[in-house]
Amino acid sequence: MTRKSLYFGPVGIIDIGSNSVRLVVYAGAERVPSTLYNEKVMAGLGRTIGSDGAMDEEAIELALRTLERFRMVMRQMGVKRFRTVATAAVREATNGKAFLAKVAKLGLKPEVLSGEEEAVTSAAGVLSGIPWAKGVVADLGGGSLELVGVARGQVGSGVSLPLGVLRVGSDPDRDAIRTMLEEALASTQIPAAARGSNLYLVGGSFRAIAQLEMQLVEHPLPIVHQHRLRRDQLGPIADYVAEATKDEIKDIGNVSGQRVPHLPAAIAILETLIEVLAPRKIKVSAFGLREGVLYRDLDWRRRKEDPLLAAAFEVGHKLGRFGDHGAQLDQWIAPLFPKEPEKLARLRLAACLLGDIAWNAHPDYRAERAVDLAVHGNWVGINGRGRVLLGRALHAAFGNGETFPLELDALLKDGDAARAEQWGLAIRLAQRFSAGTLRPLSKGDIALKGGKLDLSLPETLAALYSPAVEKRHQQLALAMGAEARLVLT
Repeated sequence: MTRKSLYFGPVGIIDIGSNSVRLVVYAGAERVPSTLYNEKVMAGLGRTIGSDGAMDEEAIELALRTLERFRMVMRQMGVKRFRTVATAAVREATNGKAFLAKVAKLGLKPEVLSGEEEAVTSAAGVLSGIPWAKGVVADLGGGSLELVGVARGQVGSGVSLPLGVLRVGSDPDRDAIRTMLEEALASTQIPAAARGSNLYLVGGSFRAIAQLEMQLVEHPLPIVHQHRLRRDQLGPIADYVAEATKDEIKDIGNVSGQRVPHLPAAIAILETLIEVLAPRKIKVSAFGLREGVLYRDLDWRRRKEDPLLAAAFEVGHKLGRFGDHGAQLDQWIAPLFPKEPEKLARLRLAACLLGDIAWNAHPDYRAERAVDLAVHGNWVGINGRGRVLLGRALHAAFGNGETFPLELDALLKDGDAARAEQWGLAIRLAQRFSAGTLRPLSKGDIALKGGKLDLSLPETLAALYSPAVEKRHQQLALAMGAEARLVLT
């Protein structure tokens, strides 16, 4: 993978929604780009649709001023390619076409997505961040709710319902919501796709529910992407929202104050969705419509790349001392873990790709820097357990430093902490032996044989086995219950 093919951008996506107008500028790894800039204005185009079905002039004026700013901001950032998409409010308003004509005069070339296009694009965003997703994607916005099935990397047919949080209001009629859902889904395969499978939640209101739930149950790592939402907490969340003040909700859940009034509607819609679709698990996706726009522009080869590994490669390449050799590092230590399940081997490779990311921190804080990037990095394709495994591995790879945050171990399974420490110590040995470069890794190899941890080298390269290398060899051997042995050939 060349640097030219790896990096792209900056690329802009303008999303004209029923509740907000947002600009996100992306760059970095094409498969899973990083957010360079993110700005939104709650213009409320859908909230202001009156009895005549038109968006009011005040909301339109605010949206147009916002869009003009976004155009100027993108010009200053050097954005060469951008897309402008509009959803439910604009496509349904009687003055939607007139509004789009004004947007076009700003040079933004707006595209209006149909309800099904919106559903399919949001689902593509979920697949971008969770390639193995199987079940139903539910994208809740201000003006509509999109539902679509996903499985084996493919997106099914979608439906769009007028069930956005603005339309449902602060006093939701659950019977009406259920009736609309049942009637709209009766002739589709969506209930069958969800039943006993997964429901993936997209949209700011659904994410706000997840943020509240994680704080109320004192989750040790409140990152919403791929968080599994506990349905038994929805009732307590609804009670809390009904009793707490707006400021209390903002403070405890890190929820935007502009989202708080829509929480009762979002909770009612979600609870009714769960009743109708009967999923086994409810999970949250940080990726949705905007990421789906980018994902659908990729060719199939790029789509098949692993999003976690693509991002880890980018970060490792950018922060490493001597370019990328994480894959070779993983190949070097892999013989020590011959029976590792594929899911864990993937995380081990990610740890190797990130194995040099904290070298330029103060020596006393390298481990802390690495842990912070691993655990709190803006990764996708990874859940809380995976983040902690990465963190523990890099904690060991960079010399342990201060004590690892033990509360995070609650997300691990039995044996995970010891396994991750072995990964990290193996990375630490490899980095010291090779001086952080590539070529020495091809001159020696390491193997676990009959209780011996053998590091084999040609006799002519025996000088590579310094006291510092020997020390790390012994540390790894101790962690693996073996005896360190140098083998000269």
